[in-house]
Amino acid sequence: MHIERSRTGPNFRRRRSGCLSTLMLMGLLVGTATLAWNWVSGWLNYAPRVVNGSLFAAQAAFDRGDLDTAIEIARQVLNAQPGDVEALTFLARALIYRSYSDYDRAVDREVALELTTEAIAQMPTNLDLWAIHAFTLQANDQPNAAAQSANRVLDTQPNHTLARLALALAYGGVGGFDVALREMQNAARLTGYELDVQRGLAITYSDLGRYPEAIAAVERAIDINDRLIPLYFERALYALQIGDADSATVAYFQVLAYDPNNVKARLRLCELSSMMRERQPALTYCREVTERAPNWSEGWYRLGREYFLQGDFAAAQENLHRCSTLQTLQNVPILERRFECWYLQGQAAEILGDCEALLATYNEFLAMAADSGLQQTWSYPPEGPPMCVNQTGTP
Repeated sequence: MHIERSRTGPNFRRRRSGCLSTLMLMGLLVGTATLAWNWVSGWLNYAPRVVNGSLFAAQAAFDRGDLDTAIEIARQVLNAQPGDVEALTFLARALIYRSYSDYDRAVDREVALELTTEAIAQMPTNLDLWAIHAFTLQANDQPNAAAQSANRVLDTQPNHTLARLALALAYGGVGGFDVALREMQNAARLTGYELDVQRGLAITYSDLGRYPEAIAAVERAIDINDRLIPLYFERALYALQIGDADSATVAYFQVLAYDPNNVKARLRLCELSSMMRERQPALTYCREVTERAPNWSEGWYRLGREYFLQGDFAAAQENLHRCSTLQTLQNVPILERRFECWYLQGQAAEILGDCEALLATYNEFLAMAADSGLQQTWSYPPEGPPMCVNQTGTP
């Protein structure tokens, strides 16, 4: 079997193993600290920023990380006052942040774009509306349209913070990282949207490979709102780029402390445990992902891969088959599929001597390759897998 892959993973600092998994120990420490903070915060007179009187409750919910409530209240305000651009701006931002909070929330970005697009059709001259539309466009991977919308605002109001921020993110979306940093630094010198700007700075520094500065920026964003879950995912991501697995672990456990049911954090802990060769925690987290999100193919891939790494090839084959089947049933576009679900499944079948399963998996791959321009390859000699030659079902 010959397999070519283009994927690489981050490097991690080596850690010493003890009787208790370091990941588990950190989880206990973070959980205890969070409980203590929650108790103390009950005694504090916490005063959130006020957008306006109608959105006070929505802003308070946003500031405590309760995006579901913030979105619901903002929807009510917008339904009562359809022309309230401030409410729409708040709602679109909250939807975008929630879209990064867990594995199944990407649809929130699409909803936000639908809202701003409909509003633009009703109020095409409102520059604040064009600014949030630009911000929403770049979140939906439409950087060119985002830049056009942002420039429409900046031509008249060059100090519009949200438009400047959206323009910077749009430049980053097309690979103009140096220009993106310049625009983001310009946004940082303006007032308003401080959290969004610091997060934007972190993204831009990361794009440039300046990870310590990205970490510093996202930590400033966390100082502004330490309950916003997406910030901790980004904090972990930047930490991993410099090999700081410990800080990434703390960030993921912070997510679970605020959202105990979070599936995405469990997947990340599964990946991290696997990279650190903490096999039992990796299996535990991977299993929890598949139990909580049985229709998410990525969870089955990670669980199957972990079994493969541990030498349980029968379990690997079974779980990887679920991964490939889900992607097919869900009509995932071929170029967006996780091909390792086929590759590793085939390797497991070959190791087990399961010619029937190997041929079925390999033929599925060949059919997909024939329908698209795959860059990754998986090839056997023309007569097929050597172990299957002269057996029933040989090509």
